[in-house]
Amino acid sequence: MSYPNWTPEPAPVRRPTVVTVAAGLLVVLAAGGLLASVVVLLSLNGTVNRFRAAATGTAAGPDQIDGMVLLLRGLATAATLLSVAAAVLLVVLALGLLRGGAGSRTVTWLVCGLGLLCGCGALTLLGVQRAVPLRLGTGGAVTADLVAAATGAYPSWWLPLNAGLSVAQALGHLVVALLLGSPPANAHFRRRPPGQQAAPTTAPPPHQPWSAPPQHSAPTAAPQQPSTTEPSYRDGTAPPQ
Repeated sequence: MSYPNWTPEPAPVRRPTVVTVAAGLLVVLAAGGLLASVVVLLSLNGTVNRFRAAATGTAAGPDQIDGMVLLLRGLATAATLLSVAAAVLLVVLALGLLRGGAGSRTVTWLVCGLGLLCGCGALTLLGVQRAVPLRLGTGGAVTADLVAAATGAYPSWWLPLNAGLSVAQALGHLVVALLLGSPPANAHFRRRPPGQQAAPTTAPPPHQPWSAPPQHSAPTAAPQQPSTTEPSYRDGTAPPQ
């Protein structure tokens, strides 16, 4: 008695909490970057107006002031586009982590390292910008005045917002990297790939109805055919008719 091969359905894999939290943090970081970019864009016109008012009292000409305004708008636009691209990347990585992709975890580690460096770099740049005034040569006095006017034209909350975002970005990426390197996450991402089939087995599936093997009757002997040869004696003579 034999049964056809059957493949048991794989049990659903339970996602560890650390992986879910890491994916959620990536989404929060993406939303925070987008929100900060939107706030900067909404306040850009007020920043430009304050800069023009402050630059009027300097020795800068109209062309130089217009060039600095163009630079301010270009920097804000570039930062917004970069935030959108980073947000899309973080959301894609979060979805990959929720699906259990090992490649998504590797790329997330790389992004976390880059985000940690960018956060620390931005925080350092803000500190240097406020602590050390810009000093140029005699020919760069006008440029220094324009940079000082542009820095002072930003709202009072601009520096605390950027500093807080830089710290949050660095800490958030660090926490995500640590969560993805925890033992539960390692066991989750090293499991059997979803497309790999389990080895077949010859055991019958549960509740499979049993059927008796077919009964075979014993073979019957074939009827003997009458002999067509006539009997003879030992000496070769035929019996009398």
